[in-house]
Amino acid sequence: MSDAILVLEDGRTFTGRSYGATGRTVGEIVFNTGMTGYQETLTDPSYHRQIVVMTAPHIGNTGVNDEDDESRRIWVAGFVVRDPARLPSSWRSRRSLDDELAAQGIVGISDIDTRALTRHLRERGVMRAGVFSGDELERPDGGRRPLDDLVDEVLAAPPMVGADLAGEVSVDEAHVVAALGPDGTPLDAPLLRVAAVDLGIKSMTPQRMAERGIEVHVLPARSTIADVLAVQPDGVFFSNGPGDPSAARHEIDVLRGVLDRRIPFFGICYGNQLFGRALGFGTYKLRYGHRGVNQPVMDRATGKVEITAHNHGFAVDAPLDADTVAPFDGGRYGRVRVSHVDLNDDVVEGLEALDLPAFSVQYHPEAAAGPHDAAYLFDRFCDLMTTHRDGAGSTPDAATTQKGAA
Repeated sequence: MSDAILVLEDGRTFTGRSYGATGRTVGEIVFNTGMTGYQETLTDPSYHRQIVVMTAPHIGNTGVNDEDDESRRIWVAGFVVRDPARLPSSWRSRRSLDDELAAQGIVGISDIDTRALTRHLRERGVMRAGVFSGDELERPDGGRRPLDDLVDEVLAAPPMVGADLAGEVSVDEAHVVAALGPDGTPLDAPLLRVAAVDLGIKSMTPQRMAERGIEVHVLPARSTIADVLAVQPDGVFFSNGPGDPSAARHEIDVLRGVLDRRIPFFGICYGNQLFGRALGFGTYKLRYGHRGVNQPVMDRATGKVEITAHNHGFAVDAPLDADTVAPFDGGRYGRVRVSHVDLNDDVVEGLEALDLPAFSVQYHPEAAAGPHDAAYLFDRFCDLMTTHRDGAGSTPDAATTQKGAA
């Protein structure tokens, strides 16, 4: 290992050891409070262009396996840990985390005070940062590069505000995830069909739908409303993903096409933010976001508190105190309520349309790497699609669709 330095855009630095690949990386620096699930975090496309700090001090002890990746590659721009494991210890491990990061060219840093770094980001807010190691720390004449040069490189990195990134992480071509029966084998005839727009989808999400007998057509982010309708879906799903929702004009237009046709809709994370904007609400950047597998959220219909998985730096700006008419186009989409709220800071965690078959949540119900409290939302989506298809034509009451939530 060689020396490495983490440089924040406000000039604060942390010196440690290189971890993974050596070199240079820049991006928005964020922290993740999960004590497990680092492999799922690394391969979550929502972390595209972000340097991730793990607040749990000991990372890498279970190594890397071939089953838990949530996409085709590691997406984080950089990785920051305090005490990396010397050797992985798991029967599922195939290689060490350090080796995997190096193989995929992910520049990281270890042996720094991640608690002090996290406190700094909580106080100052997330910001741009860079990790530099190896030759990137040296001048051509053999001396050390001055700090001002490194800060300038960090400040030259594009900010997350205004970034339209879903197209950079989405699949290039549509593909189908087959519906599964109770025994895990493909069904000859699916119970339902869903068009899932991939804005940075995690692989476990279509798997969770497939387990419920849904045939999932995963579509690229650039898909048009015609592409969505060509699937002849019983419902449409918008996934998680990276970037600023205010920049996703194409995806918002497609979603309005879905709502105009009263096709049942379910969105998570980035999909929740796009649903909010399609309804006419604003979005805003959080000071340091929610990232981890331990966020408490209340379902306001039932009073039940769920422990949930999050990864977002933007949120929907909608009124918490009462049902409201969606502002877009003079109330074209009818009444909306905030269905879920974060108990740490009152951030909007879910939206429910009262006059359309549509709802969304800000968190990840696919439970990769956990927890499982929100798995019932996939059942709720199934109920919504079945009710709409069978002609009942109204959104199921949230209090009656808590399958598996007790």
